[in-house]
Formats: sequence, structure tokens, C-alpha cells
Amino acid sequence: MACFRQRKATTTQLMGNLPSSRLSPSFAFDRTGCDYAGPITLRIARGRNSKYTKGYFALFVCMATKALHLEVVSDLSTDAFFAALRRFIARRGKCSIIYSDNGTNFQGAARTLCEWVKLVRSEEHNHLVSSTLAAESIKWEFIPPHSPHFGGLWEAGVKSVKQHLQRVVGNNILTFEEMSTLLSQIEALLNSKPLCAISDLDLNPLTPSHFLIGRPYTAIPEPSYQDVPLNRLGRWQLIQNMLQGFWRRWNFEYLTSLQQRPKWKKKTKNFKVGDLVVIEELNLPPSRWALGRVEELHQGEDDLVRVVSVRTKNGLFKRPITKLAILP
Repeated sequence: MACFRQRKATTTQLMGNLPSSRLSPSFAFDRTGCDYAGPITLRIARGRNSKYTKGYFALFVCMATKALHLEVVSDLSTDAFFAALRRFIARRGKCSIIYSDNGTNFQGAARTLCEWVKLVRSEEHNHLVSSTLAAESIKWEFIPPHSPHFGGLWEAGVKSVKQHLQRVVGNNILTFEEMSTLLSQIEALLNSKPLCAISDLDLNPLTPSHFLIGRPYTAIPEPSYQDVPLNRLGRWQLIQNMLQGFWRRWNFEYLTSLQQRPKWKKKTKNFKVGDLVVIEELNLPPSRWALGRVEELHQGEDDLVRVVSVRTKNGLFKRPITKLAILP
């Protein structure tokens, strides 16, 4: 038992088929994934002695077309979330289903996300969100706990924005208006990424922008500021320099990584009801991982089990099999 716990041999399964929400034709953002990212430092006003504050950005991704929508959010509160959601619906139309994680994915995250975890796991917040969206005929669905790979579409979107945004912005602190402008332009650039070729004769690829505005995004012509020293740039030119740097990094660093599928290539034996398992907990050493017994199987459309309900001494929990190890 001691050796088995220390090996940390959790289970994997063949990568599943795309869910129906990714395959069914619909208008853009009818089925939407939602996530938060941050924090980012914002300047309250322009000037030398202006104060700083924390901000975040909300990401909405269309499950069918991979189109992105970015909104700057001032704080982690239910009102701020509803304000961002209302701006999104006002500009993109009302969606029928919103998918998101349920906060437990962030248990091992940095302390800066504690406010978001507290908000998302709050019963008052979830009840208010669910009731408000239900009145608008919008369904809210959560992915299984501790399984961020079930929300890979919006996690990839956050990665493509946040990782390169931190690099191109650097130590510059923008105002809310400047950050909103920059994120809007980044959103337009990411919605210009190629999905596939329209035809064998047409050289222009199909992009998410075709589903939003009927044509690819074309920016106002701007000269390149990449070779100009930063101290010679004006405020607007500095933002354009960040935008051009973001696009260059996204093109060379992120776009090539989409071709790699290095894991989950083989089928493994399905879990059975009654199997005794060890539950992986990232914030505990392996010797203290809890024992549990499988009570219910949640099979996918291909009859492969990737999520199960496990009974432990503390109650019944739903977990992905990537967090479980079957005892020999």
C-alpha cells in the first residue's frame, strides 16, 4: 500500500469524442464557455501619482466556432460578473447554455485566486446566477469537480491571452480604458486565426470572424513599432506596440502547439462499481490520500468511463478518473 501510494499511478482513458455542443451547427455564442483570468494591475487614472487597483478579465468562448469575447472586470463580485455578462449578451446575443468550472479546480492555485474561489463556491452567488439566467431561458452547466481538462476550450483561450499578454505588457500599467481597448483588439486578432480552408481554390481560410461579422477582421493600417525604442513612443503608439508584440508571440509560440496531441491515445479498462480507489489530492502528500469505493459510473457517448462517483468517509464525490488510482 505504501509503495502504491507513492507511485501516484492515476488512471487515464482514451481521449473522448468532441461533445455535441462542439459539433452542432448554431449561431455564434449560442453555447458558450466562460472563465475568469487575472489579476491584472490597472491604473485608476492617468498621471504620475495615480493609484493602482486590481482587475480581471472574463473570457467567453463559442463552443462551436471557437470565437472569443473578452471583457475587463473591475473586481470579483456577483454584480461585476453580471455586468460583464450583460455586456457580452448585448454585443453577441443571448446564449442558450453557459458552461463553466465550479471553483474546485483552483484549490491548489495561488492565493490571488482565493477571492474567485470564494465567489464561485458561494451558494448565494450560484443561486442568484442560476435563477437570473433561468429567467432569461439560459441554462448554466458545470464541468465535473477537479477536472479542468473538461473545459480545455476556454482554458486554451485563457492561456493564449494571459501568457502572452503578461509578456507584451511587461511592467507597463494601463488604465481601465486602455486595457479594454487592448483586449478588444487582441480579441479581434484571435478571432482571425484560421480554422480550415474554405475551398481548394480559395487562399483565404475560414476564421471565427466569418461567423461574427461575415468576413475576416481587418485592422486600421498602423506602422510597425517593434524596432522603435519604447521611450520614443506615445501612449497610443505604446499600446499598438504591445498589440503587435502579442500577435507575433501568439503566431510563433501558440499556433504551432495546437498540432500536438501527445497523450491519451489508448483505451484502458473501464472502472467498475465497487472498485476500491485512492483519490489524489494536490494539497496533501500521497500517504494521506483518501480511500474510496466507486458507487456510480458516468459513461460517455463512446461507453468509456471518464468520471465516477466515489464514496469516502466524508461523503459522496464526483471525480474524473485522472484523479483516481485503482488499488491492485
